[in-house]
Amino acid sequence: MTFKRLFADLILTFQDREDSQSFFHNTTWEKAFAVIEIELAFMYDVLYTKASVTYCRWGHLLRSVSLSFTVSTFVAFLLINKHGYSTIDLIITFLLLVGAIVLEMYAIIVLLSSDWTILSLSKHKITLKDRGEMDRANKRWSNSMAQYNLMSFCLKDKPIRWYLELLQGFSYVYEMLEKHHYKSSVTVADNLKALIFQHLSDKSKGIKKERSDTSSNNYKELCAGRGDLVLKKEQYNCHSDLGWSVEEDFDQSILLWHIATDLLYYTDHQNQNPSSVKNPDCRTISKMVSDYMLYLLVMCPFMLPDGIGQIRFQDSCAEAKQFLEDKKLVGEGGTEACQKLLAVNTEVPPLQVKGDKSKSVLFDACRLAKSLQSLKIAEKEKWEMICDVWVEMLCYAASQCGWNQHAQQLRRGGELLTHVWLLMAHFGISEHFKISQGHGRSVVVVT
Repeated sequence: MTFKRLFADLILTFQDREDSQSFFHNTTWEKAFAVIEIELAFMYDVLYTKASVTYCRWGHLLRSVSLSFTVSTFVAFLLINKHGYSTIDLIITFLLLVGAIVLEMYAIIVLLSSDWTILSLSKHKITLKDRGEMDRANKRWSNSMAQYNLMSFCLKDKPIRWYLELLQGFSYVYEMLEKHHYKSSVTVADNLKALIFQHLSDKSKGIKKERSDTSSNNYKELCAGRGDLVLKKEQYNCHSDLGWSVEEDFDQSILLWHIATDLLYYTDHQNQNPSSVKNPDCRTISKMVSDYMLYLLVMCPFMLPDGIGQIRFQDSCAEAKQFLEDKKLVGEGGTEACQKLLAVNTEVPPLQVKGDKSKSVLFDACRLAKSLQSLKIAEKEKWEMICDVWVEMLCYAASQCGWNQHAQQLRRGGELLTHVWLLMAHFGISEHFKISQGHGRSVVVVT
């Protein structure tokens, strides 16, 4: 529970980082994400429930007293003379007491099977044999990630429900409900978790190998990577061609890569066969993360760095809708629309197409998609690169989101972004490690 200090924006020491890294560098992605899930479950209990009271000694004592009083009352009811009461009153009283006992027993079972009890037992070196079954039975997180797709929103490829049609006259309410109408969710794929874990593990190990100085500043450099580190890799070596797309404002980069990913996804004829839902390929994972990042931009902008992402999204949607209407593609499939967009002449400067007032990134995204298409690498390797860029963007967004926003999202079911943020901290890739040696000390200055 050392890392609960992150949720109070407190610092972690050099020793905290070393201890955490030694564990996470020698474990599997399954165990790593299981640990993160348990830690976040504890934090939810601490922040939003009375668990810290319920699971302490006084809480156990009060639970025992409550059960004892309930059972004693039931026994007394069975023993007393009941001739002066009506049958209906006796039946109701009996059922109420039995119900109270059942609820008390259920509360005790929940208490004994909770993470808090398991943690308490582990401190006394007591382990449970059926812990694996308990973990599978008690899900701590939905294991899902929301999806939002700009092309789907502009194509109107989901039927509008009747209540939305009735609200079209109320523009603000209609727009808000329409956004939710096009939101969906998917299960976080095991391949994606493994990819995130490997990405962070490689970064953390890499800095230890390359530099003898493993101070916090070096780890901060890794937090700043938002796709550019991937593009600079020797195996891809395409930063000179694509670097401009990740050096813009972060919300602009998200929109650029989101649209470009969609254009390639729907026009990549070599990979039209859908991959396994449980084990998707890099092409499918890229789209999943792309749609998740756009969901954060549209629905949870407070979790991303400050910017004008909402304006850029609206302007890009307006331009895309206008283009699709001109080509009579509204209501059609995504493949044909993407093919038409890729056929646009991107040599014309965007200012001549959209003017200087619009913040749309649609045609810049088309230019990015064409640049990706023209890369002289295999299709599989290209999708691996796109996937790596999205994972690095995801990690950047996680590191830039404030601890209070991560905490707020816990009460709404939690976000994959928060899991990534905590995993980054465990690998030492965080700005919360301020001390390189020795112990942290607070200094009070009196004037």
